[in-house]
Amino acid sequence: MNRLRWLALGCCALPFAAVAADTFPSRPIRLISPFAAGGGNDLLSRTVGLEMSKGLGQAIVVDNRPGANTIVGMEIVAGAPPDGYTMIMTSSTQAINATLYPKLPYDSLKDFAPISLIASTPLIIAVPPALPVKTIQELITLAKAKPGGVLYPSAGSGNATHLGGELFAVMAGVELTHVPYKGAGLGLNDLIAGRLQTVFATAPSVMGFVKSGRLRAIAVTSSKRSALMPELPTVAESGVPGYEASSWYGLLAPAKTPRPVVLRLNAEAKRALAVPEINERLIAQGVDPVGNSPEEFAAYVRTEIIKWAKVIKASGAKPE
Repeated sequence: MNRLRWLALGCCALPFAAVAADTFPSRPIRLISPFAAGGGNDLLSRTVGLEMSKGLGQAIVVDNRPGANTIVGMEIVAGAPPDGYTMIMTSSTQAINATLYPKLPYDSLKDFAPISLIASTPLIIAVPPALPVKTIQELITLAKAKPGGVLYPSAGSGNATHLGGELFAVMAGVELTHVPYKGAGLGLNDLIAGRLQTVFATAPSVMGFVKSGRLRAIAVTSSKRSALMPELPTVAESGVPGYEASSWYGLLAPAKTPRPVVLRLNAEAKRALAVPEINERLIAQGVDPVGNSPEEFAAYVRTEIIKWAKVIKASGAKPE
């Protein structure tokens, strides 16, 4: 009797799962950007979200929830219903926060369902044109001659523009001074004015200044040269072997979001990134489109958490 009951339940469950997958989505989807409007995360969310909505047949509404180094937005998604109607465009900050903050209101791995790694962008190391530094080795020489006297800004403590500098300092054997700002633009303005000496900035935020000659790019932080600026050497090939630091963006949903729903969102994200117009637009902004499976994205996040944990512990970085 029990066996017949379980068979009956199983037969009922299969059509339900199929119907759920077939009818999703039936209303607009909220995509949280844990940064202020107008920044790189926000622009990527709107570009990819708009294209995904075409395939899904429902609007994807970007909801900016900045604050506490993305913790505000991440907490909202961790507590949202696991039905696919709430997503977040997370970033490398997710992996950094897992170690930087001793206590988070969510578990960086267990409370989220990975959908796809959307894109990555290298950091560009740049200096003011008036500074007599044209290579990484010259920057290292300057930093060794003035321990702590080389100042670099970040868009806030604990993100890639901060810890990219910390990683460089540890691997190059120099002492740099980190100066946190509330946004990338403020720090870049002070760098251009000569009040700071260098920056580890995302490509989209710094490209305009480099092209106009207001800043001099000296290296890229990715493991290989960027297609956008192929003339720039990597930090690794400039004398700091093994150095690599990139900022990345990916889509997450709340944990326990049904597998068919995650796969539908994954398929639409990858389709959006493959659209030539979208692909070319992102590359022109210094962003490399990715698009992978939920499992690959999950493995990538775990690797990033381990990597940045080592940097945080070695540098003694603290949230500010």
